[in-house]
Amino acid sequence: MTTLAALPPLPPKNQYAQLARAFPPRVIRSQKEYDATLAVIHKIAAKGENTLTRDESDYLDSLEILIERYDDEHYRMPDDKRTPLERLQHAMKESDMSTADLGRLLGNRGLASQILLGRRQLSKTHIRTLADHFHVSADYFL
Repeated sequence: MTTLAALPPLPPKNQYAQLARAFPPRVIRSQKEYDATLAVIHKIAAKGENTLTRDESDYLDSLEILIERYDDEHYRMPDDKRTPLERLQHAMKESDMSTADLGRLLGNRGLASQILLGRRQLSKTHIRTLADHFHVSADYFL
């Protein structure tokens, strides 16, 4: 399978098709396929939400749906009445993570403080980063 890194720069109107040829969106049936799909998601998401083209965003959304389906089937979480902020605080406490550690993870210490104070919401990129770091489904922070 061709990797995304091996692809030449894409003309905007053909991005989705080329992304799909490089890594076809398919039902995830194994942990290996799950990990490969997550790697592609992280590579695209690393560009930043606000810099993605529509094709990249649509492709990313397609892969996220497949990840969510696999998560629902394999990592179903019990009903949790806590808010996303409470879940984040719990995950941080369980892993002895400080606000500064969260800031380093998210790339901005001030942002981490704002999130923990409830003044900022988690973005999709933050949620993906946190889910990967804490080894949970992204749904945990929704």
